[in-house]
Amino acid sequence: MAILQIKNLHVSVDTDQGTKGILKGVDLTIRSGEIHAVMGPNGSGKSTLAYSIAGHPKYQVTDGEILLDGENVLEMSVDERARAGLFLAMQYPVEIPGVSVSNFLRTAKTAITGEAPALRTWIKEVRESMDNLKMDPTFSERNVNEGFSGGEKKRHEILQMELLKPRFAVLDETDSGLDVDALKIVSEGVNRAHTANDLGVLLITHYTRILKYIKPDFVHVFVDGKVAEQGGAELADRLEAEGYDRYVKA
Repeated sequence: MAILQIKNLHVSVDTDQGTKGILKGVDLTIRSGEIHAVMGPNGSGKSTLAYSIAGHPKYQVTDGEILLDGENVLEMSVDERARAGLFLAMQYPVEIPGVSVSNFLRTAKTAITGEAPALRTWIKEVRESMDNLKMDPTFSERNVNEGFSGGEKKRHEILQMELLKPRFAVLDETDSGLDVDALKIVSEGVNRAHTANDLGVLLITHYTRILKYIKPDFVHVFVDGKVAEQGGAELADRLEAEGYDRYVKA
């Protein structure tokens, strides 16, 4: 069983007004096969947590640790974190002009595993994953995220996750901008990867609608850079009914 531990994490960013603390002592432990939902109001630090785990240079870790099976993630480069089994599905995936989806996926798989996958097997696996996500086969020849709709970008993120088979996936507001049909398809992809690979999931979201399809084992409420409350799936239902006002006022 793999384990991802976040201990007393403090993170700052540089702004026009100076350095600003965003995370103020976050503790969180995720084990293989567990699904953790992180919820909270805008500006509470949810996305900062995601990008800090992935190694975005904008976010400066000033205190605390991130450990993957006891190894210090903060000492790893971004690509080393990916090879170690960490995956980030971004809220706003970037475009990569001139690079086709098929080339991107195979290059990424080669970088993760250290060797190029056998072409015939790989093509079959890609086609099956795309079919499950209801993606047109011609999609693989398009440039990465260039001209993609919001739903296409999110399906492509989940396609990457299914094919790269990470140990832990951080999904940053994967549900944003999705209609009901796309939300269900994307959620089914997450559930497939979770079941097939004993994937640990950190699911960041504002709303409970995605949690109707992806059932969390634990829910964490983020307010002002800290975990204000933790509980099971029932906590998400309470947040849907009551909102975040009582945490913000407190």
